[in-house]
Amino acid sequence: MALDYLCAFRASLLLACAIIFSNMLCPVFAYLYNNRYAGDQVFRITPSSDEEVQLLKKMLEQITVDLWQPNSASLIQRNATVDVHVRRNDTQGLHARLKGEHIYYRVFISNLQREIEKQKRHCSSRKRRSESHYDYEVYHSLEEIQSWMFEMNQTHPHMVDMFSVGRSYEGRPLYVLQLGKRARPHKKAVWIDCGVHAREWIGPAFCQWFVKEALHSYKYDSVMRRLMNQLNFYVMPVFNVDGYHFSWTTDRFWRKTRSKNSKYYCRGVDANRNWKVKWCEEGASSHPCDDTYCGPFPESEPEVKAVAKFLRKHKKRVKAYISIHAYAQMLLYPYSYKYATIPNFNCVESAAHSAVNALYSAYGVKYRYGPASTTLYVSSGSSMDWAYRNGIPYTFAFELRDTGYFGFLLPESLINPTCTETMRAVKTISSGLMKKCNEKDKERFPYN
Repeated sequence: MALDYLCAFRASLLLACAIIFSNMLCPVFAYLYNNRYAGDQVFRITPSSDEEVQLLKKMLEQITVDLWQPNSASLIQRNATVDVHVRRNDTQGLHARLKGEHIYYRVFISNLQREIEKQKRHCSSRKRRSESHYDYEVYHSLEEIQSWMFEMNQTHPHMVDMFSVGRSYEGRPLYVLQLGKRARPHKKAVWIDCGVHAREWIGPAFCQWFVKEALHSYKYDSVMRRLMNQLNFYVMPVFNVDGYHFSWTTDRFWRKTRSKNSKYYCRGVDANRNWKVKWCEEGASSHPCDDTYCGPFPESEPEVKAVAKFLRKHKKRVKAYISIHAYAQMLLYPYSYKYATIPNFNCVESAAHSAVNALYSAYGVKYRYGPASTTLYVSSGSSMDWAYRNGIPYTFAFELRDTGYFGFLLPESLINPTCTETMRAVKTISSGLMKKCNEKDKERFPYN
């Protein structure tokens, strides 16, 4: 009983702090990151030949840019679109050079500051004070999300268990919610993480949506009830807590963690290049200032190390790993680091196909699906490949909406449809775990 009172007190205290802090955060959006993005533009460029690819790479090397898709200049290919955020002082020069070289392009976002303003609603209109009034159709700060997690834990004691797997570089707790009916011990489990890359705000929004739907639909949705009765779900709404907080307070388009480097002023590591699987090979950078920096060594980031430790400990029960990213409208599975077919390809391919069809059934939004290396690009040190190599047979990475019109600034009006359709896909993948898939090569597991 004393423990219950202590938990309630902590939750109330954290909620009060979050409310105060959220009021402090409002002026950040009133000043809109100190107007730092005024006049910045987002270009979509399509080089049509190898020569144009090389010319474009040279152009981008000569100015300060933020690559949105792909996330490294080394991944630029002919006939593939390149989305790039260009600072206002460099936009005219890039326009002139692209026209001069006859490289096709268009401007997707003509004033990035204005788009940020359009994305955000006024703080006072946002409902977030309690679960019954929590607005799942707006983006929430880290403090609000963690306060919400405490409240979900407190109000659903028979379905939710909240715990921390460790602490971030800056000392923030790494909270996870375990969902599922507690009647059955040793159940199979599904891991879902969101917010690995800080600027992908739709990720944490989905993780919150998933928890809300799982709990609220348990009584009337027979599929969800069966899933919660027979599986456990480990949901980590914000993996990269330091980076996500920084994307709210300082740099809306920050991607990496916030760890310091002893030799460079640049901070952070790509949390999806820091895993111990073909670490720092193709698709990752060894330079600390690059967005795809792999870190000084595998699992150098405390966030990555903590989650890896948890998954290693529970790998006998965790049968599916799902990581939520944006943007591209894709459902990816291993391998990321090489062009090869996974041993249980038929089972994973079938699960992906069913998930994409389920997603399409909601609003007719089309997702591409397939191995990450061929569907998106080659990347090493990813969490998806690591989970697969460590014995989790079904590992996926979602790239949610859209395909570039809004990019990382997906409007809050699209949170509902994006999460609704993704929910269908995740439920389909999870339901597949309760069926046997006769894979010819399954005896070869664990995979190489």
